[in-house]
Amino acid sequence: MARAKRHYLPGQVWHITHRCHKKDFLLKLKMDRQRWLHWLYEARKRYGLTILDYTVTSNHIHLLVFDDQGRDVIPQSVKLVAGRTGQEYNSRKNRKGAFWEDRYHATAIQTKQHLLRCIVYIDLNMVRAGVVSHPSEWQFGGYNEIQKPRRKCVLIAYEKLAELSGFSSCHAFQKSHKEYVDEALCNVDRRQAWWSESIAVGDESFVEIIKHRLGLRSKGRKVKEAGESYQLREDAGIYIANSDPKNCNIDRYMTLLAWDNCVNTEL
Repeated sequence: MARAKRHYLPGQVWHITHRCHKKDFLLKLKMDRQRWLHWLYEARKRYGLTILDYTVTSNHIHLLVFDDQGRDVIPQSVKLVAGRTGQEYNSRKNRKGAFWEDRYHATAIQTKQHLLRCIVYIDLNMVRAGVVSHPSEWQFGGYNEIQKPRRKCVLIAYEKLAELSGFSSCHAFQKSHKEYVDEALCNVDRRQAWWSESIAVGDESFVEIIKHRLGLRSKGRKVKEAGESYQLREDAGIYIANSDPKNCNIDRYMTLLAWDNCVNTEL
C-alpha cells in the first residue's frame, strides 16, 4: 500500500491530514477528540508549533501549521499528538494495533488568498459531512477560536494567521474569514479534494516553483487548475497516514533540500 508523501520545504504553510486506521471512527467519542486537542496544545507548548487552524472529526483530523520553528517541529509534534492519542485510546479499550493509517499527508499551501480558502475548507468539514449546519456548532474545530480568540489554552497563533492571510490585523482577518465561510455555506457540497490530496496548492507560479524544486521527484506529476487555484497532483494511492512513531519523522530519502535563500513564504 502506497505511503503518503511528505516533502520538506522550509518556511511553508502545511495542511496536514491524518486518518484513523481503516477509516474507522476511532475519534467518535467526545473525550477522544478532546484528548487529541489536549496533546495538540502540549505540542504547541513543548515544541513551539505554530498552529493556524484545525478540525477533529470522528475518523480523521485536519491541521494547518506554519513551519517557522525548524525542520523537526512539525514531525515531532505530530508524533506526540497522534502517538499519545492512540496510546490512550488503546489502553482504555484494552486494544492492540494501529490507531492511525500509515503516514500523515502534508500539502504546501500558498499564503494569502489561497490560505484563506484552505481555512474555509477545513472549517466546513463537518458541515459537508452533514453533522452540523454551521462550523460554529462544532466545538472541535478552529472556527470558534478564530472568531472568539481565547485567553487560556490558546492553540491558534492569531497574529501569524492574520499576517500570512494578508491582513494587517486580527480583526480584519476575522471579518473576512466570517464572510468567506458564510459565502461558502451557499455551495457547501462542492468537492475540493485538492486541499488534502495534492503536494501543493497556490497560484500557477507557486506550484511550478515547487515542482521545479522537487526535481526528479516531480516526474509524472502535473500542475492542474483547482477551483481558483492550481495544484501539483500527488501520485495515486496517497493520503494514507499513521502515527506509529517509527513512521512519523520526515524521512531523508523523501526530503527535498532546503529552499535557496531567495525563495520566501510569499511564493
